[in-house]
Amino acid sequence: MEYATLRNGVKIPMLGYGVFQIPLEDTKRCVLDAISAGYRSIDTAQGYFNEEGVGEAIADCGVPRGQLFLTTKVWISNGGYEKAKASIDESLKKLRTDYVDLMLIHQPFNDYYGSYRAMEEAYKAGKIRAIGVSNFMPDRFIDIAGFTEIPPMVNQLEVHVFQQQKAARPILKKYGAQLMAWSPLAQGKNGLFTNPVLTKIGEKYGKSAAQVNLRLLIQSGVVVIPKSIHKDRMEENFDLFDFQLTNDEMKQLESLDLGHSQFIDHYAPDVAEMFVNAGKM
Repeated sequence: MEYATLRNGVKIPMLGYGVFQIPLEDTKRCVLDAISAGYRSIDTAQGYFNEEGVGEAIADCGVPRGQLFLTTKVWISNGGYEKAKASIDESLKKLRTDYVDLMLIHQPFNDYYGSYRAMEEAYKAGKIRAIGVSNFMPDRFIDIAGFTEIPPMVNQLEVHVFQQQKAARPILKKYGAQLMAWSPLAQGKNGLFTNPVLTKIGEKYGKSAAQVNLRLLIQSGVVVIPKSIHKDRMEENFDLFDFQLTNDEMKQLESLDLGHSQFIDHYAPDVAEMFVNAGKM
């Protein structure tokens, strides 16, 4: 396993397992399969409604808690200091742990400054080892980084070969924040699994297009958290550390960047309204 070191010295695995859209009834089995396949970093969120299943797997997996890296996120409806503070303790209860390794503000809506203050407090109390944000585009990230006591150590964004976040990367580097990729396989959108450039490079190493895409991100310093409910695919996604892309191959892959989301435009008014309404539910 390769690791990134966050600004406070905490080490995070470059490869983790994400549980977005996994039903609660399947979560324990999937996380246990992922841990069995070698994953030690698990990414969940209050808004995924499956923290309990992650907690059950952590309790039963047989791997010491100190060898696992656990991430969760404060959801919009828990925005504000008091609600976020209570939700942090609720997440710890559901996850069956005294601390999480990383906690993020899930979306830049509602009173996320109040939520962040609650996270800073929990960080100082030892309930959280590192804090950050998710889906904060460069303007929002600069704002929160400039007006908080402990600037975000991580920003989790959509990152894959077709959206490489080239505009956000220098901003995050300036503020010492680690880029973390959600949906690093783009859910197969835009033909990622059959892309001829990815496929041709993969043939050289005996790897799939998906593995080449993930290797591109890891090799460029991005933490990835691919999700699958199938153990064989989990194992394939984990098998990334026995090959190295050349500089020429990296340049070929970097040229595939489309520069926009394959899922959602966080600058769009209708998207903002969607998240605001979700936060009121």
